[in-house]
Amino acid sequence: MKIAVAGIGYVGSSLATLLSQEHEVVAYDITKEKVESINKRISPIKDKEITEFFKTKKLNLRATTDYIDAFTDADYIIICTPTNYDDKNNYFDTSSIEDIISKVISLDINTTIVIKSTIPVGYVKAIKRKYKIKDIFFAPEFLREGKALYDNLYPSRIIVGSKSKKAKIFGEMLKNKALKKDVPIKYMNPTEAEAVKLFANTYLALRVSFFNELDTYAEIKKLNTKDIIDGVSLDPRIGDFYNNPSFGYGGYCLPKDTKQLLANYKDVPQNMIEAIVRSNDTRKKHIASMILKKKPKVVGVYRLTMKSESDNFRASAIISVIDILKNHNVDIMIYEPTIKVNTFEGFEVVHDLELFKNLSDVIIVNRKDKNLADVKDIIYTRDIFNRD
Repeated sequence: MKIAVAGIGYVGSSLATLLSQEHEVVAYDITKEKVESINKRISPIKDKEITEFFKTKKLNLRATTDYIDAFTDADYIIICTPTNYDDKNNYFDTSSIEDIISKVISLDINTTIVIKSTIPVGYVKAIKRKYKIKDIFFAPEFLREGKALYDNLYPSRIIVGSKSKKAKIFGEMLKNKALKKDVPIKYMNPTEAEAVKLFANTYLALRVSFFNELDTYAEIKKLNTKDIIDGVSLDPRIGDFYNNPSFGYGGYCLPKDTKQLLANYKDVPQNMIEAIVRSNDTRKKHIASMILKKKPKVVGVYRLTMKSESDNFRASAIISVIDILKNHNVDIMIYEPTIKVNTFEGFEVVHDLELFKNLSDVIIVNRKDKNLADVKDIIYTRDIFNRD
């Protein structure tokens, strides 16, 4: 089959790589650099498995900035464009998805649209009414930054928001390319699939928030966070995973998905969903207050990324911490190798690591790094387990 993938982020790049082992895949994006990367077989994102596949696999994959070329004759068009929650207007911005849908409709082609971008509950039903289209469904992704292709190869589950014949073909396509055996696959109505995505990510945000608040308590009371978490996590119902404290949850999914789910609760009683959203803000304020107690003149920020295996700092918690610190007359400088210019949002970017270390009174880092081993006395982090 011919499959078009709209959007070359970590979802689109990993899906395009996965499916191009067996099908003709044309990736479409408005960013020339991403398109050129795909065509040169350079991963447009930091992902070990994609890089490896580009070097070792024979892939029927190309990329283009021409949507007509990409979409014409495509059996499936998979939308992986970015969506985000608009805090000011209190709604989920899905304009990038509707831009693709409008382009597809303008071509008057016989195809099936699969939405992989995160969307509000009830979105597919509304889109079907608005655009009078039938062959469209939602299939949520559950991918980690830096591990996107790996998570497609070893998926925890496959959820498809339709029970149609074309939906089942799509589900089997993903399952057939997985290396993991006996992958559970579940077909359901689109609205339930949309809810699965938001509730799953909100639970993960809840877990992050829980262990962060445990750490806040231990830090203020001068207790050993690791001992407490180790003891709590020995309960098999809780488990020793996804429990490493941080400056807060961030990234592509958790901040926007929790806020979107809360918005969906507009007419439904709740306490916990709102608390999960508020807890993240409280955590970041606590982190900033602990840094300020050290009375630093210069705070060095080592990496804006949330995780050691990622090059993304979208909605990074450390950026929110910086925003709080700047209101307390603290000089801030940033060391972030992915930023090539000398300033970021008004803050100095230092490209020389040794100079960065020498100029900093306190260095804050969400996840520890061996490059900071020689200055551990001035490091502030809540990374207890050196992972995640």
